[in-house]
Amino acid sequence: MRRKNVLLSISFVALVFSGLLVIPQGSHAKSNLQQAKATFAGGCFWCMEEAFEKVEGVVSAVSGYIGGQVENPTYEQVSAGGTGHTESIEVTYNASQVTYQQLLVVYWRNVDPITPNAQFCDHGSQYRTAIFYHDDTQKQLIDESKQGIESSKKFPGTIVTEIAPASVFYPAEEYHQDFYSKNPIRYKYYKWNCGRDKRLEQLWGETTN
Repeated sequence: MRRKNVLLSISFVALVFSGLLVIPQGSHAKSNLQQAKATFAGGCFWCMEEAFEKVEGVVSAVSGYIGGQVENPTYEQVSAGGTGHTESIEVTYNASQVTYQQLLVVYWRNVDPITPNAQFCDHGSQYRTAIFYHDDTQKQLIDESKQGIESSKKFPGTIVTEIAPASVFYPAEEYHQDFYSKNPIRYKYYKWNCGRDKRLEQLWGETTN
Protein backbone atom coordinates (compact mmCIF):
# COMPACT_ATOMS: atom_id res chain seq x y z
CA MET A 1 0.00 0.00 0.00
CA ARG A 2 2.84 2.37 0.88
CA ARG A 3 4.55 1.67 -2.47
CA LYS A 4 1.26 2.45 -4.27
CA ASN A 5 0.90 5.79 -2.45
CA VAL A 6 4.48 6.74 -3.31
CA LEU A 7 3.90 5.94 -6.98
CA LEU A 8 0.68 8.00 -7.00
CA SER A 9 2.53 10.95 -5.44
CA ILE A 10 5.29 10.75 -8.03
CA SER A 11 2.72 10.58 -10.86
CA PHE A 12 0.87 13.59 -9.46
CA VAL A 13 4.06 15.69 -9.29
CA ALA A 14 5.01 14.61 -12.82
CA LEU A 15 1.62 15.71 -14.18
CA VAL A 16 1.87 19.09 -12.47
CA PHE A 17 5.32 19.85 -13.86
CA SER A 18 4.43 18.55 -17.32
CA GLY A 19 1.49 20.94 -17.46
CA LEU A 20 -1.00 18.14 -18.01
CA LEU A 21 -2.67 18.68 -14.66
CA VAL A 22 -4.09 22.08 -13.87
CA ILE A 23 -4.54 22.84 -10.20
CA PRO A 24 -7.44 25.28 -9.60
CA GLN A 25 -6.32 28.56 -8.08
CA GLY A 26 -8.42 29.82 -5.20
CA SER A 27 -11.80 28.58 -4.11
CA HIS A 28 -14.82 27.55 -6.14
CA ALA A 29 -16.52 30.74 -4.98
CA LYS A 30 -13.68 32.80 -6.44
CA SER A 31 -14.11 31.00 -9.76
CA ASN A 32 -17.79 31.83 -9.80
CA LEU A 33 -16.96 35.52 -9.35
CA GLN A 34 -15.42 35.47 -12.84
CA GLN A 35 -18.73 34.40 -14.36
CA ALA A 36 -21.16 36.97 -15.73
CA LYS A 37 -24.45 36.94 -17.63
CA ALA A 38 -25.53 38.40 -20.94
CA THR A 39 -29.00 38.23 -22.47
CA PHE A 40 -29.65 38.43 -26.20
CA ALA A 41 -32.66 38.05 -28.49
CA GLY A 42 -32.03 37.28 -32.14
CA GLY A 43 -34.94 35.35 -33.50
CA CYS A 44 -34.94 31.57 -33.16
CA PHE A 45 -33.24 30.73 -29.87
CA TRP A 46 -32.05 27.39 -31.25
CA CYS A 47 -29.80 29.27 -33.67
CA MET A 48 -28.58 31.75 -31.08
CA GLU A 49 -27.66 28.91 -28.73
CA GLU A 50 -25.54 27.30 -31.42
CA ALA A 51 -23.72 30.54 -32.22
CA PHE A 52 -22.83 31.37 -28.63
CA GLU A 53 -22.02 27.90 -27.35
CA LYS A 54 -19.23 27.76 -29.93
CA VAL A 55 -17.53 30.77 -28.32
CA GLU A 56 -14.57 29.97 -26.09
CA GLY A 57 -15.27 31.22 -22.58
CA VAL A 58 -19.03 30.73 -22.80
CA VAL A 59 -20.12 28.39 -20.01
CA SER A 60 -23.72 27.93 -21.18
CA ALA A 61 -26.46 29.43 -23.33
CA VAL A 62 -30.01 28.79 -22.16
CA SER A 63 -33.02 29.30 -24.41
CA GLY A 64 -35.92 31.21 -22.93
CA TYR A 65 -38.27 34.17 -22.94
CA ILE A 66 -37.84 37.75 -21.74
CA GLY A 67 -39.40 41.17 -22.09
CA GLY A 68 -43.07 40.31 -21.63
CA GLN A 69 -45.87 40.66 -19.11
CA VAL A 70 -46.99 37.07 -18.50
CA GLU A 71 -45.38 35.04 -15.73
CA ASN A 72 -43.95 31.63 -16.62
CA PRO A 73 -45.05 31.75 -20.27
CA THR A 74 -45.13 28.60 -22.36
CA TYR A 75 -43.71 28.25 -25.85
CA GLU A 76 -47.24 28.11 -27.27
CA GLN A 77 -48.13 31.40 -25.56
CA VAL A 78 -44.98 33.20 -26.66
CA SER A 79 -45.04 31.90 -30.23
CA ALA A 80 -48.64 33.10 -30.55
CA GLY A 81 -47.33 36.62 -29.96
CA GLY A 82 -49.59 37.72 -27.13
CA THR A 83 -47.27 37.80 -24.12
CA GLY A 84 -44.85 40.55 -25.14
CA HIS A 85 -41.87 38.23 -24.72
CA THR A 86 -39.20 37.60 -27.29
CA GLU A 87 -37.30 34.37 -27.80
CA SER A 88 -33.90 34.88 -26.21
CA ILE A 89 -30.86 33.26 -24.69
CA GLU A 90 -29.22 33.83 -21.34
CA VAL A 91 -25.47 33.43 -21.71
CA THR A 92 -23.23 32.62 -18.77
CA TYR A 93 -19.62 33.35 -19.60
CA ASN A 94 -16.22 33.45 -17.99
CA ALA A 95 -15.19 37.09 -18.05
CA SER A 96 -11.51 36.14 -17.79
CA GLN A 97 -11.75 34.29 -21.12
CA VAL A 98 -14.16 36.34 -23.20
CA THR A 99 -15.26 39.95 -22.86
CA TYR A 100 -18.73 41.39 -23.16
CA GLN A 101 -17.51 43.41 -26.16
CA GLN A 102 -16.54 40.17 -27.91
CA LEU A 103 -19.97 38.69 -27.18
CA LEU A 104 -21.55 41.77 -28.75
CA VAL A 105 -19.56 41.17 -31.94
CA VAL A 106 -20.88 37.60 -32.04
CA TYR A 107 -24.40 38.87 -31.44
CA TRP A 108 -24.49 41.48 -34.18
CA ARG A 109 -23.08 39.08 -36.76
CA ASN A 110 -25.81 36.57 -36.04
CA VAL A 111 -28.81 38.87 -36.42
CA ASP A 112 -30.56 41.06 -38.96
CA PRO A 113 -30.58 44.36 -37.03
CA ILE A 114 -32.52 46.39 -39.60
CA THR A 115 -35.72 44.34 -39.82
CA PRO A 116 -38.29 45.12 -37.12
CA ASN A 117 -40.37 42.43 -35.42
CA ALA A 118 -38.95 39.57 -37.49
CA GLN A 119 -35.85 37.50 -38.06
CA PHE A 120 -35.47 35.67 -41.33
CA CYS A 121 -38.54 33.43 -41.83
CA ASP A 122 -39.95 34.06 -38.34
CA HIS A 123 -42.27 37.04 -38.00
CA GLY A 124 -43.83 38.81 -35.04
CA SER A 125 -42.60 40.81 -32.04
CA GLN A 126 -41.74 37.52 -30.33
CA TYR A 127 -38.83 37.30 -32.78
CA ARG A 128 -37.63 40.89 -32.47
CA THR A 129 -33.94 41.54 -31.90
CA ALA A 130 -32.99 42.91 -28.50
CA ILE A 131 -30.08 43.19 -26.11
CA PHE A 132 -30.99 43.20 -22.44
CA TYR A 133 -28.33 44.77 -20.22
CA HIS A 134 -27.63 43.69 -16.64
CA ASP A 135 -25.79 46.82 -15.48
CA ASP A 136 -24.74 50.29 -16.59
CA THR A 137 -21.41 49.05 -17.95
CA GLN A 138 -23.14 46.63 -20.29
CA LYS A 139 -25.52 49.37 -21.45
CA GLN A 140 -22.61 51.67 -22.26
CA LEU A 141 -20.85 48.96 -24.24
CA ILE A 142 -24.04 48.14 -26.13
CA ASP A 143 -24.59 51.78 -27.02
CA GLU A 144 -21.01 52.11 -28.21
CA SER A 145 -21.21 48.98 -30.36
CA LYS A 146 -24.51 50.07 -31.90
CA GLN A 147 -23.12 53.53 -32.65
CA GLY A 148 -20.08 51.92 -34.25
CA ILE A 149 -22.27 49.95 -36.64
CA GLU A 150 -24.39 53.00 -37.44
CA SER A 151 -21.27 55.11 -38.07
CA SER A 152 -19.90 52.52 -40.46
CA LYS A 153 -22.86 53.14 -42.79
CA LYS A 154 -22.86 49.41 -43.49
CA PHE A 155 -26.62 49.16 -43.76
CA PRO A 156 -29.08 51.30 -45.70
CA GLY A 157 -31.66 50.97 -42.94
CA THR A 158 -31.80 52.01 -39.31
CA ILE A 159 -30.68 49.69 -36.51
CA VAL A 160 -33.97 48.71 -34.88
CA THR A 161 -32.59 46.31 -32.24
CA GLU A 162 -34.16 47.03 -28.88
CA ILE A 163 -31.88 47.91 -25.96
CA ALA A 164 -33.55 47.42 -22.58
CA PRO A 165 -32.78 46.49 -18.98
CA ALA A 166 -32.93 42.78 -18.30
CA SER A 167 -36.16 41.68 -16.68
CA VAL A 168 -37.21 38.21 -15.56
CA PHE A 169 -35.80 35.53 -17.85
CA TYR A 170 -37.90 32.38 -18.12
CA PRO A 171 -36.05 29.28 -19.38
CA ALA A 172 -37.84 27.55 -22.24
CA GLU A 173 -39.08 23.98 -22.07
CA GLU A 174 -36.39 21.31 -21.84
CA TYR A 175 -36.91 20.05 -25.40
CA HIS A 176 -35.78 23.45 -26.69
CA GLN A 177 -32.48 23.38 -24.82
CA ASP A 178 -29.52 22.43 -27.06
CA PHE A 179 -31.98 21.61 -29.82
CA TYR A 180 -29.32 22.07 -32.50
CA SER A 181 -27.24 19.23 -31.07
CA LYS A 182 -30.07 16.94 -29.94
CA ASN A 183 -31.97 17.17 -33.25
CA PRO A 184 -29.30 18.03 -35.83
CA ILE A 185 -31.19 16.96 -38.97
CA ARG A 186 -34.39 18.80 -38.11
CA TYR A 187 -32.41 21.81 -36.94
CA LYS A 188 -30.26 22.07 -40.07
CA TYR A 189 -33.33 21.78 -42.29
CA TYR A 190 -35.11 24.53 -40.35
CA LYS A 191 -32.08 26.81 -40.51
CA TRP A 192 -31.58 26.24 -44.25
CA ASN A 193 -35.27 26.59 -45.05
CA CYS A 194 -35.44 29.80 -43.02
CA GLY A 195 -32.64 31.38 -45.08
CA ARG A 196 -30.73 32.47 -42.01
CA ASP A 197 -27.17 31.93 -43.27
CA LYS A 198 -27.95 33.41 -46.68
CA ARG A 199 -29.38 36.59 -45.17
CA LEU A 200 -26.51 36.93 -42.69
CA GLU A 201 -24.02 36.64 -45.54
CA GLN A 202 -25.89 39.37 -47.44
CA LEU A 203 -25.76 41.64 -44.40
CA TRP A 204 -22.29 40.97 -43.04
CA GLY A 205 -20.44 39.63 -46.05
CA GLU A 206 -19.43 36.38 -44.39
CA THR A 207 -20.88 33.12 -43.16
CA THR A 208 -21.06 33.15 -39.37
CA ASN A 209 -21.59 29.44 -38.64
